[in-house]
Amino acid sequence: MNKKLPKSQRKGKLPVAASQPVKGNNGLKRRREKRSDSAQPSNGDLRTYRPEELLSPPMLLTRFAERARELVAELPEDQRPAQAAIAGALRQAVLEAFRTREEYLARMVETDLLAGRPNLSAAVLGRSIRSALVDQGVRCVDFPDEQEHFVVVEGEGEAFEVLRPAYLDQATGKLILSGQLRRVPAPIDTDRSPEDKAVDTGESA
Repeated sequence: MNKKLPKSQRKGKLPVAASQPVKGNNGLKRRREKRSDSAQPSNGDLRTYRPEELLSPPMLLTRFAERARELVAELPEDQRPAQAAIAGALRQAVLEAFRTREEYLARMVETDLLAGRPNLSAAVLGRSIRSALVDQGVRCVDFPDEQEHFVVVEGEGEAFEVLRPAYLDQATGKLILSGQLRRVPAPIDTDRSPEDKAVDTGESA
């Protein structure tokens, strides 16, 4: 018959649970890293432009020339332009298109580098991008005085507030993107005397 030993005669030690690591700020660190990873997409998340065929001026010129010959063949003989004139015009157009594309890509790269500068406030970034647009020949209209460049999208009142600037090509004067206006109540003119206001309303002072 087994008898329980008194506590004074018991030997050995109770098993000790394995020590657990101290969490400290590890949880906060992991949350910050997770937010940082989600804010900065990986290269796999970015869209990649993969054209079906490489952009090549000679290839495009050959294709356009073939199509031009087909169109010219449909014209009466006395109205057909010379083949040399057609080839020259097409070549000039293709080269200008590629130069325009290269200039556009260079401007986009400059804008991306500007936006990626460290310790740059939103105000400074906005002014820098606006300055770059002006250097590229874009005129930005921030005031509603030139209403022909804007569309009214909301609000009521006699005055206007700019919701979105208008953008114009300085070289051609053409509108790139129309601005947006909001109607707001006209500001109260506190500098005018009661006599002047009475004259405008037809009332006696």
